[in-house]
Amino acid sequence: MSDSYFKPEDLKKFGNIVDLQPAMGAKFFEWYSEVFKEGALTVREKNLIALAVAHTVQCPYCMDAYTSACLSEGADEEQMMEAIHVAAAIKGGATLVNSVPMMNTIKAKLM
Repeated sequence: MSDSYFKPEDLKKFGNIVDLQPAMGAKFFEWYSEVFKEGALTVREKNLIALAVAHTVQCPYCMDAYTSACLSEGADEEQMMEAIHVAAAIKGGATLVNSVPMMNTIKAKLM
């Protein structure tokens, strides 16, 4: 049995997702490639966003891939950590803002 579900070497097998569903896999990779092309955002900016999202969805494969991609695109440690802090703030804020309906219910029931 493996020590961990996450195996860094499995990231290299991502392309194999087409094996069990070739048509959908191909469409995904076509779209995925298009998303990461230079556009209104630079490739560097897109990789910083992807790194931040990877941390919020807690995907170790994505964290690994986009850490490397960010470094390759010239992002530094401070920029990468700041992007993750932005993601963490949004995730924390989203949790807290969803307490408003709870507070509304409390007020309605106790007032």
